[in-house]
Amino acid sequence: MPHQTAPLQPRPTALFRAALVVAMLLAPWNAQARAPSVPDIDAPELAAPGPDAAGMTQRIIDVHDRLDPLASLIAGHEVHADRVLHLRIWYPAHALPGAMPVTYHATLTGEPGHPDAAFTVPGIAYADAPPAGTHYPVVVLSHGYNNDPVMLSWLGENLATKGYVVVAPEHRDPPIWDRAKAPAALLTRPLDIIDCLTILRGGMLGKLVDTDRIALVGYSFGGYGVLAVAGGRLDPASPIVALLPHDLVAAYAGDGARAASLTSTGIRAVVAISPAGGAPWSVWGAAGAGLGAVHAPLLVLVGSADRTVGYEQGPAAIWAQAVHADRHLLVFSGAGHDIGTNPPPPEMHGSLWDLDWFADPVWRKDRINAIATHFITAFLDSKLKGDTTREAYLHVPAEVSDHAGWQGDAPGYAAMSQGGTNPTWKGFWRGHQDGLILRHHDAQ
Repeated sequence: MPHQTAPLQPRPTALFRAALVVAMLLAPWNAQARAPSVPDIDAPELAAPGPDAAGMTQRIIDVHDRLDPLASLIAGHEVHADRVLHLRIWYPAHALPGAMPVTYHATLTGEPGHPDAAFTVPGIAYADAPPAGTHYPVVVLSHGYNNDPVMLSWLGENLATKGYVVVAPEHRDPPIWDRAKAPAALLTRPLDIIDCLTILRGGMLGKLVDTDRIALVGYSFGGYGVLAVAGGRLDPASPIVALLPHDLVAAYAGDGARAASLTSTGIRAVVAISPAGGAPWSVWGAAGAGLGAVHAPLLVLVGSADRTVGYEQGPAAIWAQAVHADRHLLVFSGAGHDIGTNPPPPEMHGSLWDLDWFADPVWRKDRINAIATHFITAFLDSKLKGDTTREAYLHVPAEVSDHAGWQGDAPGYAAMSQGGTNPTWKGFWRGHQDGLILRHHDAQ
């Protein structure tokens, strides 16, 4: 059973949010200094931060005698060990007078033969600030392979200002160039997410959270992980699943006796950004039959030029094959794989390897993050908060945004679509919605 440090407890306070407001107003003057969670002026409506400040805290949980997939892969048979998970937690908070927002520090695996790359990211969150309230819905946020939760601060901080508690485990994958170890993550990733859910439901954050309202959000391998926890079953015949030790394949894939231990019930919504698992890995089977048990509402985001997990046979196929989920597919036309990370920090401009952890070759990265935040906010507000007004942002008048023109005149240069008779997607500025596709399928 996991153990954890003492939970946060909300404390009533009249502290003002002036420091947050100042940070948000001053940051746009310097694009490099602006926190990724604060969008630029051309962002769609729901990308704007919410009414609260963001707090940030960290926890460590210890899970005893858990399956160790990496050690098992190396040994060729099942191995158990203790697992230590570091959690970064963003939550709605009151700003601390005189306090400065956090600056995040992290390191990524360097190009083979080169040192690891350290970088910093400016934030709007305040370390260990007093919570603004209680019983917030929960988002478990799973980063990409060999990534760090800091790389998703664009979403974690932003959602915290809107009344969500975001819990992001640091999965500590092997170096990305060590491909022989990658199959272990097929089991490590969902097990880590399950451990987070177990400790949350066990009271780690006390009254701060409402564990009856949980969503899972994952990027890349994290996208695979949240789909697995939401019900996806591994296919024993998958070429990457078959690389696991035989006893683990028998136990955890298909109808194996312990396959259900990788999944969780009670998930209200799932967001998969550039999710791994499609062809050629085909972890859910060639026809995606393993996704048949995914029932939670699903939002998949992908770039149409993703060369890491693919497009038509990757995330787009995953979206099509999850037939028992009410689901949306948001496509960034021409974008690549890195749509789930922050814009590149200044320290990551020294080599193309470092830059490509963050940058997209075609799209402005802060623009991608803003659009993604807009749709994720609408989706989560609808599914976790029951806000039916958000459905108008998700059911657009034209699937291809380039085909949704502006109707009528509006005063001034900047005009935002309010939906209704205007065919432009709701919440987008006139002339600022090209390059997107949004599709929807009802659950069967």
